[in-house]
Amino acid sequence: MSEEFLYKELTHQIIGAAMEVHRILGHGFLESVYEEALTHEFTVRKIPFEPQVKLTVRYKDVVVGDFRADFVVDAKVVVELKATKAITDIDQAQLLNYLKVSGYRVGLLLNFGTSSLEYKRRVL
Repeated sequence: MSEEFLYKELTHQIIGAAMEVHRILGHGFLESVYEEALTHEFTVRKIPFEPQVKLTVRYKDVVVGDFRADFVVDAKVVVELKATKAITDIDQAQLLNYLKVSGYRVGLLLNFGTSSLEYKRRVL
């Protein structure tokens, strides 16, 4: 399987759910509103997910921090939500860091803050 298309069908399902949320709500809400709506959409579509997954950062066998990914879908894809003017390099770096420390290979960055859903797919 090509690395570029790892979990292709699953990421398409996630993006489709996010597009439905964006189609109904539009842009302009807080990230937490989109998170709740996407939680509902994943449930309706029977897409397995875990919200607010704690990821631990280790440095040489020492825990130096932790953070929460908005979702881990089907124990395969890290999903990070934004509600901003545009996805930035910092947002993309955050997603890549989540992948590095979690061991997951595929991540999606979904931005609900623009007139149409903006997304980036990253594979480690």
